[in-house]
This record gives sequence, structure tokens and C-alpha cells, in this order.
Amino acid sequence: MRFGCLGSGSKGNAWLVEAGDTRIMVDCGFGARETGRRLNRLGVDVDSLAAILVTHEHGDHGRGAARVAQAARCPVWLSHGSHAMLDAAGDAPVSCRILDGHRMFAIGDLEITPYPVPHDAREPVQFVFSDGDRRFGLLTDAGHVTPHMEQVLEGCDALALECNHDVAMLEAGGYPAALKRRILGRYGHLDNAAAAALLGRVAGAGLKHVVAAHLSEENNAPDLARAALAAALGCEHDWIGVADQETGLDWREL
Repeated sequence: MRFGCLGSGSKGNAWLVEAGDTRIMVDCGFGARETGRRLNRLGVDVDSLAAILVTHEHGDHGRGAARVAQAARCPVWLSHGSHAMLDAAGDAPVSCRILDGHRMFAIGDLEITPYPVPHDAREPVQFVFSDGDRRFGLLTDAGHVTPHMEQVLEGCDALALECNHDVAMLEAGGYPAALKRRILGRYGHLDNAAAAALLGRVAGAGLKHVVAAHLSEENNAPDLARAALAAALGCEHDWIGVADQETGLDWREL
């Protein structure tokens, strides 16, 4: 089992997860051509995708899903709420599978556990992936951490956690006051300290990879995110990976 990232941030998000003969994309926040370019960087052809999963309808996560799924000739899995919002905007994929945010399902060799998160979208979810032996937990957009989120993520072999902002940088920065309130609110985005606190509660002895994700280019820095997560584990800073906006993250094996 392995995972990688095409890019992570407010300009676009897409992750790849693979086990056995099954490869899926999680979110598709880039146009079809850009997605193809980024897939090629990881040695992947678009027609090898078995499915695209969408966490929520915001453009940086779902804007390219319909066109890329059409090129890959694969279905898109998403919640009823996310589908309704994309449909209203005229961006709903042709081939859809509606998922239940509390019910596990399988795609080929991957077992997928969706879980609801508090974010300012309609029925947003995140996912944990398993090949039956190892587990990769993904969390990229949430305003705060719930007990259910902790329960689902506990003991994963790899974690990618949202470290959207450093609170002091955001508060001192140039964003409008309303946008700052949204990001800092309970349905906004996790900051470095919140992600680190979550990591400290869910990390198990078998944890092999930790990746900081969805960093703000204006209100965070990779070194700050790494330092926060490393402190939670008591590890070296450079053991923590960072999925960035331009180059994403190379394949990580489990």
C-alpha cells in the first residue's frame, strides 16, 4: 500500500492511494490538463484510476473531478450533500456513487472508511484507507476535532493532517477580518497546534509516516508545521513530511 499527493493547499488538492491492483484519487482540485501533468510526475496515467473520491464540494477539492473522471472512465464517490452542491453549480460528475459518511465500503483492493468532519461545506467527509493490514488516515479540512474523528484515526500506520495556519501569523496577516473569523472558526481549518494535539492523541507505536497537509502559503510555513507535529511525537523535524501546493508529495510506502 502506498500514497502520494499531486498538490495540497488552497489552489488545489489531490491525493493518490494505491493497494494491490487498485489506485484511486482523493479530491481533484485541478483542471484536467494540470491533473494529467501532476499524475505524470508520479508515474501515473489517468486511465489507471479506479475511482475518484471527493471530500467536499469546494473548488480546491472538487473542481476537476467531473472532467478527470470522464477521461479516466471511472466513477466519482461523494456524499449526497456534496453531489447536490456540485449539481447546483453544474459540475456534478456523470457517473456518481453516493457514499454514507458513517459506512465503510470497498473499491477493489482498498477498504475505505469515510468519516464526517466539521467544515463549512455540505456533508463533508474525510477518509481512512486500508489494504486489510495497514491504514492511512487523511484529514485535510476541519474546523475542530471531534471524538469520532479521533476514534477513526487512532492507530493508523500513516497520517496526513491539516496544518492550515499558524494562529499568530493569521491574526497578524493581511486577510480580511471576516475571512480570518471563518478560518479560525469551528467550521474552518485546523491550525498547527490543533493538528499536533490530535496527533499526540491518536499516534500509535506502529506509525510510519506523518505528513503536514493543506498549509496556507500566506499564514504558515513548513518549518512551523513540522516543528509542531514533531513536538507531539518527540521526533526529529525532518521525519515529518510536508505536502505542498506545487510539488505535492512523492510516493510513501506502507
